[in-house]
Amino acid sequence: MIPDKFNIFPNIVSYMIFILILLSTRTAANSDRNSLIPSSPMSSAPNVTDLNCLGCEYDYQCTLGEVQKAKCSVKDLSECRSYKEKSYSLNYTCAYCYQFPEDHYVCTPSLVCETNSKYLAECTMKPDVLCLGNRTFHRYRSCNIAAGYKWSTALLLSITVGGFGIDRFYLGYWQEGIGKLFSFGGFGVWTLVDIILIATGYLKPADGSRYISDMQFT
Repeated sequence: MIPDKFNIFPNIVSYMIFILILLSTRTAANSDRNSLIPSSPMSSAPNVTDLNCLGCEYDYQCTLGEVQKAKCSVKDLSECRSYKEKSYSLNYTCAYCYQFPEDHYVCTPSLVCETNSKYLAECTMKPDVLCLGNRTFHRYRSCNIAAGYKWSTALLLSITVGGFGIDRFYLGYWQEGIGKLFSFGGFGVWTLVDIILIATGYLKPADGSRYISDMQFT
């Protein structure tokens, strides 16, 4: 007969397996989506640096992620007179502007932003990226405010004294920290799970802020 206090062990193991599967599934899903869209601009003419000077014809019936060619002509504007040719044939990836990864456009920051909230930002594609639709669009973005929590500190606490819940206390999860303390880190399994969650950036501060300085988790 197994004592009742050890019956929690299989549940903790199941929770750990579930977290690992969830993390791997989300990573795979993001990879599959981003694989359809290039990580770098597809402009093929070396002397074309500002696509705002070009008027291009696109195939809106193309397949998402498919590389196409657009016929572009230079606009009759004073700032576009530096172009040597009057027309260009440029490669582009079949995707609307808002479907591209975030490193392909620039969004206006919010002057009034609270942690654990979102704001509506105006985003504009970088001048060397061809895309379908409007080059300026709106997207909801998270308020990435740093409140003083460091990723390296959280990870170090999780590895060294995580069995006592200190990492959870540090990040503001008081209830989980108390539970972790009195369960001796979930007999070690909970401690291991938190190390993985913090190392991958999945577990963030409880107030919704981002880590400062360390890594790029936002």
